[in-house]
Amino acid sequence: MKMKQKVTDRIRRNMPPAPAVATRTLAYASRHRAPPPPPPQLLAAAVAVGARPRKRSPGRFAAAPLALVGRPSSSSSRLFAGSSLLSQMERYWTGRGINSNKGLVEQLQNYGIMRSKKVAEVMEKLDRGLFVPEGTPAYVDSPMPIGYNATISAPHMHATCLELLENNLQPGMHALDIGSGTGYLTACFAMMVGLQGCAVGVEHIPELVADSVKNVQRSAAAPFLKEGALSLHVGDGRLGWPEHAPYDAIHVGAAAPEIPKALVDQLKPGGRMVIPVGNIFQDLKVVDKNSDGSISVRDETSVRYVPLTSRDAQLKGF
Repeated sequence: MKMKQKVTDRIRRNMPPAPAVATRTLAYASRHRAPPPPPPQLLAAAVAVGARPRKRSPGRFAAAPLALVGRPSSSSSRLFAGSSLLSQMERYWTGRGINSNKGLVEQLQNYGIMRSKKVAEVMEKLDRGLFVPEGTPAYVDSPMPIGYNATISAPHMHATCLELLENNLQPGMHALDIGSGTGYLTACFAMMVGLQGCAVGVEHIPELVADSVKNVQRSAAAPFLKEGALSLHVGDGRLGWPEHAPYDAIHVGAAAPEIPKALVDQLKPGGRMVIPVGNIFQDLKVVDKNSDGSISVRDETSVRYVPLTSRDAQLKGF
């Protein structure tokens, strides 16, 4: 008990005040009422998986997220996969008592995670509960396992990526979703680019692709699949999907050791890609292709995703 209290006391001394502790998902708290501070046990849990506080970053965000210290276990990696690194605390603040898709969207808005009306409209229309395994708490702000050592990302990461790509998901544009999993984000893309656009999902697990088609067919995105504006394919996402290139928007749902050249080549000038990059330490990078073909890259936030790898490596547990 004494050792546990020492760890908790050390975290309290070194971490900023509660409203500023939050990752980017709570970084807009100045516009909203601050959430209650997490219990000491939850702060200690963050240390248990190897998290450490970082200095506040200047600019528009109130605070930087946590970064991992040392290699997490495979179980903790899957726990955090597709999330910012304070997702356990976020679940404490934003996941309690939510049992509807509308409630989830409203909660993301209340905490400043979601600012775009268009993104809110799409995420409210597309019920997340149709894209997670049966019995899974669909409306908790947390990544969820979907089988085959894969996950569906946390809702706050979906909202973040959709907002980062919003200007490149206008009606008639082309969008590519690498590691499409259950099909949720690809369906969001389709609803944003419309019937005149093109939303493509690529996933290397055939069973997940088959399930994702069924998920879309019973969702609000079904007309886009029927009309061919949305398509889901089995393939190696590291190679992209040249058939419908170039793309205005590319999203990658797994962490690459470096930005894949094939995906940069398939990005249209003026296009944008959002991709987690790194191994132990991962950053969500925003890649913009300029009119002359050069690229500009910036870091958005620290994250934890499963690796972008081969099908065999994924099935073996990386």
